[in-house]
Amino acid sequence: MAAVQVKKTQIQAEQTIFALDIGTRSIIGMVGTVENEKIRIIAIEREEHTERAMIDGQIENIDKVAAVAGKVKQKLESKLHFKLERVCVAAAGRALRTKRAEFEMEVSGKDLIDDEVISRLEAGAISKAEEAFDAENRSMEDNRRFYLVGYTVCQYYLDKYMISSLKDHRGKSVKVDLIATFLPSEVVESLYTTMNKIGLEVASITLEPIAAINAAIPANLRLLNLVLVDIGAGTSDIAACTDGSVTGYTMATMAGDEITETLMKEYLVDFQMAESMKAQADQEEEITFTDILGFEQTISRDELLACIQDTSDHLCREIADKILEINGNPPSALFLAGGGSKLTGLKEGLTAALQMDSKRVAIAGNNFRTSAFSDEYDLNNPEYATPLGIAVSSGLNLINASFRVILNGRPANLFRSGSFTALNLLMMNGYSFLDVMGHSGANLVVTVNGRRKVFYGTPVEPAALFINKKEGRLSEIIQAGDEIDFTPAVSGVSAAACLGDINGAAEAVELTLNGMPADLETQLKMGDVIVMRRPGEEALTEEAAEAEEGAAAEDVPAAEEGAEPEPAAVPEQTQEQEPVQQEESAAAPDRTAETAAEFSEPAGTERQPETAEETAEETEPVEMKQEEEPKPALNPQRNFAQRSALEAAAPVSQREEKTAVSAQPPEVHFHLNGMPITLPRKTDGTSYFLMDMIQYSGIDLKQPKGRIVLTVNGMQGLFQQELRDGDNIRIEEEM
Repeated sequence: MAAVQVKKTQIQAEQTIFALDIGTRSIIGMVGTVENEKIRIIAIEREEHTERAMIDGQIENIDKVAAVAGKVKQKLESKLHFKLERVCVAAAGRALRTKRAEFEMEVSGKDLIDDEVISRLEAGAISKAEEAFDAENRSMEDNRRFYLVGYTVCQYYLDKYMISSLKDHRGKSVKVDLIATFLPSEVVESLYTTMNKIGLEVASITLEPIAAINAAIPANLRLLNLVLVDIGAGTSDIAACTDGSVTGYTMATMAGDEITETLMKEYLVDFQMAESMKAQADQEEEITFTDILGFEQTISRDELLACIQDTSDHLCREIADKILEINGNPPSALFLAGGGSKLTGLKEGLTAALQMDSKRVAIAGNNFRTSAFSDEYDLNNPEYATPLGIAVSSGLNLINASFRVILNGRPANLFRSGSFTALNLLMMNGYSFLDVMGHSGANLVVTVNGRRKVFYGTPVEPAALFINKKEGRLSEIIQAGDEIDFTPAVSGVSAAACLGDINGAAEAVELTLNGMPADLETQLKMGDVIVMRRPGEEALTEEAAEAEEGAAAEDVPAAEEGAEPEPAAVPEQTQEQEPVQQEESAAAPDRTAETAAEFSEPAGTERQPETAEETAEETEPVEMKQEEEPKPALNPQRNFAQRSALEAAAPVSQREEKTAVSAQPPEVHFHLNGMPITLPRKTDGTSYFLMDMIQYSGIDLKQPKGRIVLTVNGMQGLFQQELRDGDNIRIEEEM
């Protein structure tokens, strides 16, 4: 065993393919390398879900699935002695739908047909499939958002004749017939979120039925009419092929869990015990179990099989109906894969339901050696069909990618739903709204002798977006072949200070924190009240201190205390609301304007103190000293957000001219999601932007529940769109 591990340590992480099959009952991870046009598997790990975190192949509890996937990843890393960072996965789920489409185009008869021509041909067919799919959804009044997650070419045609490959041929017309597959956005996004939680970047994605057929039925066998059924715990994936091409795939939402649930109801056992009983039935003549009442029972194997007979027959009929739906007739041969294929009597039941010869129905595994091998593991296991197929599909470049876009030097993962924007592309590839928008470090606000004191968090470093080497916009439509470079926003660091950082605290003859004596090393918290007396000063009377503390407490805006402001409850700041800051008001930043811009680059996020006097007085002792932070130089290639942010952070002397020119009202009024909202004008005279309003919408940018839909006055809005007084804004999550 030690010799094997030494051999593995010679393999570098970037040379490997990490395939992860996230199933309803278990998660299987495989790591392999490409050798001589085959995948060599060097490590396999399997971990079962301890709870039902997935149902019918779809992730229900992201945290629990991530925990199990993380265990598989850690075990593989321990075996391989290097860190896994990129993963190949397959999507599935009960809501998988397909649409078949054809597209034909004329080409020059003189030039060789290259990859670009083939890409345009396939992209045309995909667009037609999407149009037909959208029309079907409208007729069904299905308002869910679907992604195109993959497609399979059924057949190419050159000058009306069928051909297996168009590459490097010449002709006058080309045609493609393909099957496009769609899944609801939440299925795909939950898969990506789960991978992100365990520190993995999704390198490629395919579909489970496509992956399974790539492993179980090699291309040289597809001239025959063959069907593969991968029977898992939650779903049964089905793929059919004939004449050299995959001709269809679908999914039955019945699988092994139906058998398990029948045992649970009949014998009053929990899910884990029912799974154990099902496993014993394959090996033992007598099955012993303990029910939920604590009684141990023993039944014969025949009794258990009789109990599940009706459910097994129903499962076989369901799978048979799906096979006939995509294949038309019983196939020439049927391959069974997945853990469910081992269930006693299932093979015989499917043979009867399809009225096939029993010699034409077999457990898959014999053909795995055509595309994969291993020195350490026996791959002839039907449970390995999907994870092995994922590795084979990615490693041998069997995943179609006609609509190719490069993101940060690598091919991007694309799930299409009609045309899509740069923002959609970033969301599809694991970036979050926080990466796009960023946020400033939180301010720390305390009260010192009745006056508010603010320690400032550091500002956000804005994101940068370039499309084909030119500055881009989040709303820009992405085209095939585009090259996108994206640098995520870097969020600011929250302010931190201790009692000794208050000017004069070290020399104070009297010092209390929230009415109690405290050490200078005591960390300050939001809303703390400090009362101190320097040498030579008169002590505050108890009544005066309480009055000033109360006034200061009223003065601290809720947003600075970390609260999420409600759209209808934005405070309107007036001079009367700040009775204790008369001396500071000229230098103090406008707190509500800061809050309104917390997630917005155009507003400049958290402003720095505007005068040297304020900096020295307010933040000199803090470890994040604003005066030590040089303002970033304006890069003309940085995005619009940075330019606006730097403009907003300019000293007052540079902005007073703009402010003085226009005698505008001190406030602006909008309607946000049907509620009025009033905000003070920005001190630099610039307008509010649509992205400034996101934090008032109540949407959690760290964990959005769906696609963010922006409209201004009934029209589609852009993040960097300038707003006008009275605009009617809607910022909502589309589930």
